[in-house]
Amino acid sequence: MFVRRSAAVLAATAVIGTAFTPAALADASPSASPSPSPSPKLPSGLYGSTDPAYDGVWRQSLALLAQHTVGVRPAAKAVDWLTGQQCANGGFAAYRADPATKCDARTQTDTNSTGAALQALTALDTDDTEAGAAAVTAAVKWLKSVQNKDGGWGYLPGGASDTNSTSVVIGALEAADTDTEDLRSKDDRTPYDALLGLALPCGKGSGNDGGAFAFQPDKKGGLAANADATAAGVLGTLGEGLVTDPEDDERSPASSGAAGCEGGDSPTPEQAAANGAAYLVGAVAGSGHLESALAGAEKQPDYGNTADTVVALAAAGRPADADKPLAWLEKNSGSWAAESGPAAYAQLIFAAHATGTDPRDFGGADLVKQLGATGPAAEPAAEDGESGKDGKDGKDAQNEASDEDGGVSVWWIVGVGLVGGIGVGFLLSSRTKKQRQP
Repeated sequence: MFVRRSAAVLAATAVIGTAFTPAALADASPSASPSPSPSPKLPSGLYGSTDPAYDGVWRQSLALLAQHTVGVRPAAKAVDWLTGQQCANGGFAAYRADPATKCDARTQTDTNSTGAALQALTALDTDDTEAGAAAVTAAVKWLKSVQNKDGGWGYLPGGASDTNSTSVVIGALEAADTDTEDLRSKDDRTPYDALLGLALPCGKGSGNDGGAFAFQPDKKGGLAANADATAAGVLGTLGEGLVTDPEDDERSPASSGAAGCEGGDSPTPEQAAANGAAYLVGAVAGSGHLESALAGAEKQPDYGNTADTVVALAAAGRPADADKPLAWLEKNSGSWAAESGPAAYAQLIFAAHATGTDPRDFGGADLVKQLGATGPAAEPAAEDGESGKDGKDGKDAQNEASDEDGGVSVWWIVGVGLVGGIGVGFLLSSRTKKQRQP
């Protein structure tokens, strides 16, 4: 759910929609630049076989989280690789080719990589150890330190707040047991104030876009509905992360799926989530899927953001409305996931989990096995705590298999040409669901 793609690379239309990729940058002239190019041989603990320069930490975090969600114990070296990417200040960059080299002023730590890593590491209970607890504490501290005055977060520290990044951070801080309702900026604004400021108002003039979220305001302060950002915004206003559990009876009644747009110009977070969900229902009502919105390009099915929509609808208490896009994904997403790699498989697993669908029989595909084939072999969940270290890496099995198990993550490598206004990825393990006050 979060990727900006360059129009120059649209030849790779099969991968359009690989969401959950960090909300790259809002401006046409982004300030972020790629991390150093990786060495020819990628680390054995890393998921995926493509250049991780722009999405290494992101795809690793999603892969680990997805495995945890389905009860698979990730390989220790995969977790170690992720923790080794953290800078001393607590933040994570998209990818550090040489973790032994200390981070410096040129290392671009970002909120999306840090938020995703924090959600994954917290879900895996790495904070049960002294070192793990220190890593989690440092990540939380770093995210708090880069909160904008409006209460939200941009992709890079100091960048304008956007819906996707703010929602990723909310999910991460909630996973780390941080009270985001009382997390106030220097201007006494909360993350929910920032999100509500990015929601299109209901009422006259909003048309069918009322209740949707924008990625960011345009240069004149206007808001344009963005389905990708709306899926992120629904989860963010509910305090959810990338993973949402099915049929949570403790979920706020305000998010239980009333149709229409409520709250006028001043909705509560729960109303904003319900409004966003209603917008998404309309967005997938016809074809069952979202479409890409790249300027000057022919529209294509947006698989990743459709998967994010399924998760958002389930989180908002509308699982029945998620049935149509879920069925479309089960029928059509196989080739896209195979080309896009571990983050795509993870997104589909999140969608399956949110709706109570078996990810091992997703339209006839075993998503858990396919994800596992993109990384090191998972460890046996033996009670004696011994790790299985002599198995073949999933990557080796992947290389021996057909292209169906491959992963050409063009979607994120494409992400630096940046077309302004297209949201980028987010979502993770949600913990305490609280009713939010206006």
